[in-house]
Amino acid sequence: MAKTEREKMAAGEWYACVDDELDALRTAAQTAVFEHNSLPPIVRGDIGPALRALLGSDGENARIEAPFYCPYGFNIFLGRRTFLNAGCTVLDTAPVRIGDNTMIGPSVQIYCADHHRTVEGRRAGLEIARPVTVGNDVWIGGGAIILGGVTIGDGAIVGAGAVVTRDVPAGATVAGNPARPIERR
Repeated sequence: MAKTEREKMAAGEWYACVDDELDALRTAAQTAVFEHNSLPPIVRGDIGPALRALLGSDGENARIEAPFYCPYGFNIFLGRRTFLNAGCTVLDTAPVRIGDNTMIGPSVQIYCADHHRTVEGRRAGLEIARPVTVGNDVWIGGGAIILGGVTIGDGAIVGAGAVVTRDVPAGATVAGNPARPIERR
């Protein structure tokens, strides 16, 4: 029996992103994200109710500031006291696991989706989903971009505006484009 596009996405295989089942899942997420972004803060709380119900998991006292965007939501797993500042985008075509006490600055972007390298593959709408893991006690500065397949170790710091294309070891500080290790002062 042939796999569905959602099953291929979940398995980390090339899949067609233009698909009725995936479209329906994205519509559900858009509705939840719209609610989260539109509710008054006093009503929304830490995470809007529909978005909270959609997430893979959310730890105690996790908070997502508005505005926020994600295409699916069910692939996002937040640790305890995790904080995502305003303007974050998480393209969660694969699991995105963010550890406890992690602070993510404004306008940070996490991209699990990667498109095909051939013209024919892109014309067919093929993409592949690569997971992102962010450890405990990590600080990611505003405007940073984290690409799919990356793991950021516990206690690491990612400088504002960095483009993270490779794993970041625990306790390391990286900055730049592409992100490279720098000395802490």
